[in-house]
Amino acid sequence: MDDAELLSFIKDTEDMIRPKDVGLLYQRAEMLRRLPLGLQRWIVSRASSGDPSIGFVVEPYAFFLSYEIIDLDWAQSQLPESYRIVPAAMFDDVEPRPCAILGAFNVHTSVFWGSRVEFYLIAEDTRSGMLSWVICDYESNTINYDPGEGFTGASTRHSVVTTSHRGEVIIDVGSGERNHHIDCVARLEGAPMRPLEQRLWIEGNLSVDYGGRLMNEESVPFGLVFDPEEVARALHVPLDAVDVGTNTFAEGRIAGAPREAACFPYAQHFRTSSFPVATPVHDRAALEAAFHEESRHAHGRWAT
Repeated sequence: MDDAELLSFIKDTEDMIRPKDVGLLYQRAEMLRRLPLGLQRWIVSRASSGDPSIGFVVEPYAFFLSYEIIDLDWAQSQLPESYRIVPAAMFDDVEPRPCAILGAFNVHTSVFWGSRVEFYLIAEDTRSGMLSWVICDYESNTINYDPGEGFTGASTRHSVVTTSHRGEVIIDVGSGERNHHIDCVARLEGAPMRPLEQRLWIEGNLSVDYGGRLMNEESVPFGLVFDPEEVARALHVPLDAVDVGTNTFAEGRIAGAPREAACFPYAQHFRTSSFPVATPVHDRAALEAAFHEESRHAHGRWAT
């Protein structure tokens, strides 16, 4: 990886995100959410057809908990027809099991800015054979768009995703619309950086789709463009350093306690589309080629 290209990609991705533009989009989204869902989809797809690329930055200390699925029939019912639950793990030396992942993070993008908790089922797309992150639910303190529900406003009654000077990740997010509440404190001191399972974190980020209440038969899996090294390793947080006071996401459908905890102590920089668009990038080699192409274009701008 060329250091100059990487720095240019990071700078360019951050520079695509302007608070003023995000604020204006927030106002437009509040108006668009009143329109019929089909018309919302048409407007977004037309707006994305010119330059669909947006900057998507996950801020430091994004935190992920993996839970074993105990109700496989329920989990399968939450997926689009072409997906099937398969065993997976977040770290490369952990035994794969059918799993759901809960991610909590702060994010700033070209179209929204705020905190999110997302609930994923890990499944294989039988059409492509790709391991996929299927987003089945989320709660957020900012505007959202998904094919199943269109534009929606903030759904949380409170939303805390932060850190302390003691090296803790502190999460307390409660929904104002559903019975969703995650209350968790994770102590990071002494947590080692360890290799992540690359099929999950690379292939999975090239095949993201929607299920559960967000599902829509017209949606297609979409992918991100990023430096693969950003998902090479993460902090492997010992489970005895993770206190989950409450978690009602998929309560009774997943195990009562997590089996893995991961934290990224740095920002992650992605390019994606504002509307789900199928991508020809299906493996690491194609991802590296796409990343280098984006980086070279960015380098041309930042080198001047």
